[in-house]
Amino acid sequence: MRLCLMVAIAAMMAFTLNAADVAGTWKGTMETEIGPVETTITIEAGAELTGSVKVSTYEGKIQRGKLEGSQISFAIDIEPGTISYSGTVGGDEMKLNVTGTTGNKMTLIAKRQK
Repeated sequence: MRLCLMVAIAAMMAFTLNAADVAGTWKGTMETEIGPVETTITIEAGAELTGSVKVSTYEGKIQRGKLEGSQISFAIDIEPGTISYSGTVGGDEMKLNVTGTTGNKMTLIAKRQK
């Protein structure tokens, strides 16, 4: 019983540390059908993946955020629809596959701001 409790606590701590590893402000530019669009991702420290994303003049709260090892995924809902992000994060770089509101596919490489 004691061992199970220790394993559960260690797992929760590992997840919290992973979320903390991505906390901060990330910026990048992605090529879209209307030209380059600047994106700012702000991730809050904590056990859950929360924060917000600003894409051009639109901004939305992170929803359905997941962080499992180096794999990250989340979505935002903005006026035109949902934008989905999935990819990897390592150190101070995120490489994300982005699915826009019309189903268009883009790539975003975001760097953590110091």
